[in-house]
Amino acid sequence: MDLIEVENLTKDYGHGRGVFDVDFGVREGEVFGFLGPNGAGKTTTIRHIMGFSRPQKGTAKVLGKSSWSSYYENQKDIGYLPGEIALPENLTGTEFIQMMADLRGMKDMTYTEGLIDRFELEPRGGLKRMSLGIKRKLAVVTAFMHDPRILVLDEPTSGLDPVMQETFIEFVQEEKARGKTILLSSHIFTEVDATCDRIAIIKDGRLVSTFVADDLRHNENKTFKIEFTDPEGLARFRDAVPQVEANEGAAPGPDAIEGFGISSVKRHYNQAKVVANDAAVNDLIRTLTDYDLKFFSEVPFTLEDYFMKFYDREAEDATN
Repeated sequence: MDLIEVENLTKDYGHGRGVFDVDFGVREGEVFGFLGPNGAGKTTTIRHIMGFSRPQKGTAKVLGKSSWSSYYENQKDIGYLPGEIALPENLTGTEFIQMMADLRGMKDMTYTEGLIDRFELEPRGGLKRMSLGIKRKLAVVTAFMHDPRILVLDEPTSGLDPVMQETFIEFVQEEKARGKTILLSSHIFTEVDATCDRIAIIKDGRLVSTFVADDLRHNENKTFKIEFTDPEGLARFRDAVPQVEANEGAAPGPDAIEGFGISSVKRHYNQAKVVANDAAVNDLIRTLTDYDLKFFSEVPFTLEDYFMKFYDREAEDATN
C-alpha cells in the first residue's frame, strides 16, 4: 500500500523550471530516496505532497487523501523537515518546542525529551542567535516530536556536523525498523545509499530513473579495468572480444549483459574496461590468461556512478 502517492504531478513555472509528470509512490514501511541536485525539482514535489502548493496537473495524496484539500487533516500524520529552516526569532528554542507541542495538543513530552538528548540539542538559547547546526537540530526534534506515521525529509542533514549526520542516519534506520514510512530527499549519496529501499532520480523536473536500491548494490554486471603490458596485447584483445553497449551505466535490475565485452578503451594507457555478467567472470579470467597484464581489477560501481550517467558527466574512460 502506498501511503504517499504522486501521479502525473506538474507545476510549470516557465523557462523549464518546475516539475513535469512526476509519478511515484512510497509504500508503507519503506524509505524512499528522492535524489537530485539543488534545483532539480525535489522541494517543489515535496511542497505539493505537504499541501503547500496546488498542482497544475496531476495529484499528490497522503493516506489516500488529497494533499491540497485535506491539508489540515494530513498534518497530524506527517513529520516534515524542510530543507530551509525559518524559525520565529523572538522565541527561545524551549519556547518554540512548547509552542509546537501546544499546536499538536501534546501533553506527554517524554519522546520529545529523548530526541533532545539524542541529538544533543541545547534549546534554551534565543533562536535569533542560534547557529545553523543548532537550528537544524531543533527542526529535527520538532518534526519528529509527535511520533508521526509518515516522515517527509527534505535535505535533512544539511547544516549538521558529520557526527550528527551519522546520528541522524542511525535514527532514520531505527524509524524504518519501527515501520515508519519515509520520503528522504537529498543530494548526498551516502545518506541515500545507507537508508533507502527504493530510489528515484530527478533531473530538470522529470523522473529519469526509479529502482530498487539492492538491485544497484547487487547488479549482475561487474566492471573490470585491465591494463596490458604492450599495445599489441590490447589490440589482440580488442579483436577477440566484442564491444558491448551495456555498461556500468545500465539500469539496475534486469539489464544484465550476456557473457562479457569491452565497454571502453584507453589506447594511450593500453587499458580496457570490460563488463561481465556474474556468470561469465570465470570465462573472462580464463581468456586473460593468454595475455600479459600489468593489472586486472574490479571497478566498484556506486550510486554516485549511476546518478552521474544522467547528468552528462563525461566518462573518464571514453573510448579513444
